Amino acid sequence: MTATETNVARALRELRLGVLLAFLGVLFGFGMGGVFGAFEEPLKAGLKADAEAVAATVYAGDAAKVKEVLDKSWAYYKRAHLHGGAIGAAALAAILCIALVGAGPWRLRQIAAIALGVGALGYPIFWLLAGARAPGLGSTGAAKDSLEWLAVPTAGLAFVGLVLALISVAWGLYGSQRVSRS
Repeated sequence: MTATETNVARALRELRLGVLLAFLGVLFGFGMGGVFGAFEEPLKAGLKADAEAVAATVYAGDAAKVKEVLDKSWAYYKRAHLHGGAIGAAALAAILCIALVGAGPWRLRQIAAIALGVGALGYPIFWLLAGARAPGLGSTGAAKDSLEWLAVPTAGLAFVGLVLALISVAWGLYGSQRVSRS
């Protein structure tokens, strides 16, 4: 192993919690895709059963409203799948860049990695839970509102983690250790 490989491996170990959480976000996204392939009809039937259980009370018998919420709930499930893969992959890429550049305060790099990882896993889970709750509540808006405690911090952490990663990488690329142009 070269010195650079050793430094990168050490940097990734220092950022391991963020790496693990980001990988779990990707796994969540991929897993949702597999679940869709294997269980799409039972998932949709479960959402429909939840809506039908409250059709008279929550929906006042409005079949069009039931259909609207069910369609949007399924879209939220797909959004959970896509966000897991995309945010997880972006988080992993940003964490790898932090490790490769290895600049800035250690704590800044670690906070960035953890924030990215929590956002990569938590935000897709928010969309899954919102999709699952909506049929019983009669509204996707109500489902999102009921999970604001999860959505806001995890989306915020993903954003803050990305900003901190940008600062860390910029510090390494444009900081005091400038590369000679000769």
